[in-house]
Amino acid sequence: MDRKRRIGLDSIFQKISSKDLVGAELQESSLIYSVVGFMPATDFTDNALLISNLAYLVSQKGLNTCVVDLKVFYPNLYQHLDSAPPKKGNGLIKVLKSDKVDFRDELITTKYEKLYLLSPSPQDLMEEYFDFEFGHLERVIDTLKGMFDIVLIDIPNNPPLEFCLGAMKYCHIGYFTAAERMEATVNMVKLLDFAQSVGISTAKFMSVIMMNLQNLEFDYKVMKEMGFHIAAALPLVKDANVCAHEGRLYIKDSAIVNKFFKKDIQKLADRLADQ
Repeated sequence: MDRKRRIGLDSIFQKISSKDLVGAELQESSLIYSVVGFMPATDFTDNALLISNLAYLVSQKGLNTCVVDLKVFYPNLYQHLDSAPPKKGNGLIKVLKSDKVDFRDELITTKYEKLYLLSPSPQDLMEEYFDFEFGHLERVIDTLKGMFDIVLIDIPNNPPLEFCLGAMKYCHIGYFTAAERMEATVNMVKLLDFAQSVGISTAKFMSVIMMNLQNLEFDYKVMKEMGFHIAAALPLVKDANVCAHEGRLYIKDSAIVNKFFKKDIQKLADRLADQ
């Protein structure tokens, strides 16, 4: 780790011992819901675009923010945040494997103030992630919760994978992301029923962020009838995807920002920050 990055991380939290966090004085977040998860319910959503822009807005409110990419088979948040990915065997997998690892060595310092990333390496083999259990993920999330004011987690919709159900279990609050697809409500209900059947509380995942809206005919009434709440509605914006491909944040770097996109993502940021 270079000196600049070390100094940046030291300014956020006290030194963490590499031996069971002995003597560490971790910060306590003042937020009630400091661990927030986002899970896609349909195709044609883009969690990485949403989370990267939302994390920037939250960090600009003075909150030390950590983004966690749990898409262990296809991480992409490092691209959206214009950061170099971890090398093979480093990053997320390293802190999962051992409680002796110093988290500061595995966190990616982004170019945005107060915004950090914990990501898998795209070079990691798939089979390396099959043996982790809920307890491994709980330890990592608890540690990050102590370090940062808020933790935003990109959750893969893969119920047999512990990173899916484990993240649902240890989040304080969760959002489904969905597009105008007829299967959206069915997919959310089926996943919540399965999670509930294995003892995971599902009440915290009743909010939905609609994404890439194109003014299609869509039955929002059925979502409300099933108890879901529409927390935000983000239109399809081509420039947002262009920015993502170039490693830029649409909400920050675009000369012209869609007013509907800006209004609702800012509303989300305010809701998370002003608890």
